[in-house]
Amino acid sequence: MKKTRNLCMLLVSLLVSQFIISQNKTKKPNIVIIYVDDLGYGDIGVNGAIGVKTPFVDELAKNGLNFTDAHSAAATCTPSRYSLLTGSYAFRNNAAILEGDAPLIIDTTKETLPKMLQKAGYTTGIVGKWHLGLGAGKIDWNQKIPLGPEEVGFDYSFLIPATGDRVPTVFLENQEVVNLDKNDPITVSYGTRIDGYPWGSKHPELLKQHTDPYHQGAVINGISRIGYMKGGKDALWVDEKIPFVLSEKATGFIEKEKENPFFLYFSLHDIHQPRIANIKFVESSTMGPRGDVIAQMDWCVGEITKALKKQNLLDNTLIIFTSDNGPILDDGYLDYAIELLGDHKPGGKYKGAKYSVFEAGTRMPTILHWPAKVKPGKSDALLSQVDLYATLACLLDVKVAKNAAPDSENHLDAWLGKSKKGREFLLEEAYTYGLRFGKWKYIQPKDKPIPDWIAKKFVDPGFSAEIQLFDLEKDPSEENNIAKNNPKIVKKMENKLKEILK
Repeated sequence: MKKTRNLCMLLVSLLVSQFIISQNKTKKPNIVIIYVDDLGYGDIGVNGAIGVKTPFVDELAKNGLNFTDAHSAAATCTPSRYSLLTGSYAFRNNAAILEGDAPLIIDTTKETLPKMLQKAGYTTGIVGKWHLGLGAGKIDWNQKIPLGPEEVGFDYSFLIPATGDRVPTVFLENQEVVNLDKNDPITVSYGTRIDGYPWGSKHPELLKQHTDPYHQGAVINGISRIGYMKGGKDALWVDEKIPFVLSEKATGFIEKEKENPFFLYFSLHDIHQPRIANIKFVESSTMGPRGDVIAQMDWCVGEITKALKKQNLLDNTLIIFTSDNGPILDDGYLDYAIELLGDHKPGGKYKGAKYSVFEAGTRMPTILHWPAKVKPGKSDALLSQVDLYATLACLLDVKVAKNAAPDSENHLDAWLGKSKKGREFLLEEAYTYGLRFGKWKYIQPKDKPIPDWIAKKFVDPGFSAEIQLFDLEKDPSEENNIAKNNPKIVKKMENKLKEILK
């Protein structure tokens, strides 16, 4: 009798499992975008990383599609994030890197990626770095901030308002500062110096890492930031705990919304400076803090996949793992990233970095994982993050609103690995413009000296008074300018770029 009962229970368990799997394969997929900050094409194991291991990211690649020619829309953070969420090139709105008190730069009257997904029946959430502005001007950090993720289309938000190196160093949950004591109000200034937290320029003895002059504002948790701040002591984050806080909020969102389709935009702070690894990850690489926070980032990816597995959602969740722009070694903080690099190549075989129009500025590590629909493999399709808007709309059979996503193209078959045909032309925004056309890479002339602030970061932005043209199949490192030998290709590229920029 006992054996019969156990057999019945086993059969019931198998039937329930099959029912769950069947449901997951027929319902709309959950969508998770894991957006890493400043991670280069070569910074993950499957793309050749040396000195750091990324087992959770590598597992996504093993069971998903690893793209070798997928791009962020820009070589800097605010512009690429703007393009991802709006389906519009950043230059159309003069989107540039913002200070921590900048107003919201997304037009709330227009449809966005999360608004489109809301129309498709999704609950939408963002956890992590925002850096797209908040409010309409001068922000009062001591009350709910109008104009932010909610107005852009997110049902839930838990934010780093701008970046880890900018004040205010507090979290916002649904646009209110977390743990704020109303008797200790926050004041933030990006112009006039204000008394409050000590300044890095006056108190270098307080610093865990020394910085360039730009980062010598308020010292909080031993880190000197951009801007000045006073108040909000109980609300201050601890840098070493940020990955745990963000991962807990992201997995909590998955747990809460598990019964219905959800969109999670998990926007990590790592591996942006200041690179402050938790003790759990210190010395987990051979590259010092930069390598350690790559390992820390990988752990965060693992927390997401574990949470999805726990809820039996991993099979029917479309995960896109990628980065906002290329790698940077020295972005203002002294953490010996250059000195400890060893044989590791953050951009892989590609030239360039964050701020640069060369390939490594926008060619991102990009993995799509959706076991229910996508076969594992590699793809060299030419793809841009600006196209995720139209592509996901096609996947879900949602009509894109009029005047929305003007630059987004539907490349669903390429993103799902059914075709190697991606974009015909792909724009690369930096401090000049690049344009891809198959194997060809064109760079618009810019007859200006390299700005001192870029030169001090040891970055070549790609400026030249001459037209630059490269054959990336023969010359992936963009060393041999062949513009003079290919006038027809140059003319074609010039005309197309003018058409895009008009």
